[in-house]
Amino acid sequence: MTGFLFELTFLLAAPVWLLLIVAPAWRITERVAASPLTVLPLLAVWAVLAAPVLPELWTAVSSPDIDTFRELTALANGAAAVWAQILAWDLLLGQWMYREARRLALSPFLMAPLLLLTILLSPIALPVFLAIRAWKTRRADAP
Repeated sequence: MTGFLFELTFLLAAPVWLLLIVAPAWRITERVAASPLTVLPLLAVWAVLAAPVLPELWTAVSSPDIDTFRELTALANGAAAVWAQILAWDLLLGQWMYREARRLALSPFLMAPLLLLTILLSPIALPVFLAIRAWKTRRADAP
C-alpha cells in the first residue's frame, strides 16, 4: 500500500505540472495555478502515510537531528510521507513561479524548462527564477 501511495503522490501532482508547462496560456491553467487547493489531494495522501509513523514523525520535527530524521526516513511510510510533503510544497512553489512569470510576461519557453527543473530540483530552480525575476523587475523599473 505504501508503494502505491508513494506513486500516487506524483500522479496527483502531474496534471497540474502538465498544465503549467504545456498549456500556460489556457484560462483553466490560470485558474488552477491560482488555487492552493491543488495540494490537498497530496496532503491527504501525506496524512494516510504519516498516520502510522506519527510518533517518529513528531520526534523528527519537534527535536530535529540527523539521526532522528534518518530513522524516520528509514521507515517506508516515513520516507513516503516526506516525499508527499516535498511534492506538495514544490507544486505550490511551481504555481507561484508560474503566476509571477505570467505577471512579468516571461516567455513560456523560458518557464517550461525552469518549471521542469522545479519538479526535479527546486532548490536550484528557485534561486534561478528569483534572479530572473529580479532582473526583469529592475529592467521594467528602469527609466
